[in-house]
Amino acid sequence: MLEYLEQLDVALFLILNGLHSSFWDVVMYWFSEEVTWVPLYAILLFGLYKKYGWKALLPIIVGVVLTITLTDQLSVKAFKEVFVRFRPCHNMELQHLVHLVKNHCGGQYGFVSSHAANTFGLASFLCLLFSSNKLGFGLFIWATTVAYSRIYLGVHYPADIFVGALLGMSLGALTGKSTRWAIKKFA
Repeated sequence: MLEYLEQLDVALFLILNGLHSSFWDVVMYWFSEEVTWVPLYAILLFGLYKKYGWKALLPIIVGVVLTITLTDQLSVKAFKEVFVRFRPCHNMELQHLVHLVKNHCGGQYGFVSSHAANTFGLASFLCLLFSSNKLGFGLFIWATTVAYSRIYLGVHYPADIFVGALLGMSLGALTGKSTRWAIKKFA
């Protein structure tokens, strides 16, 4: 069963990674860069300030830092370093089939995607704090696009993304609920 799922994961990766063009190479590389999103983060932080006020900013910032730290560290320490699954671009059997953008492959192991864990964790966290279906939908579209960019760029399989997203959403829900409690208690 596991072998079948791995074959399905590789086949889906090759299809999704194979849908490329010079235009999308630039767009997906841009989507995958963390610094690209700094203006969005600033706008979201301002929105949280408008909703909750100055007193809540400390627990919110602590919650964001905790969310990103947990998703990032667990995706590496509890998954990548445990499962040691090669990224597609490091898989000797697939390397010649992988469309790699800017010849950037990243670390040796890719299960799970830290980008997926981080973005879905942050999206879940923010959804709980903003309580807005429209904004939540937008945040999950953003997280999905960032996560897909990792497949497009040739550095993650779909399963890396899927499990990373589940990890991120779980941790984001936990830190989001904890932060809402802290805001009510202390702010």
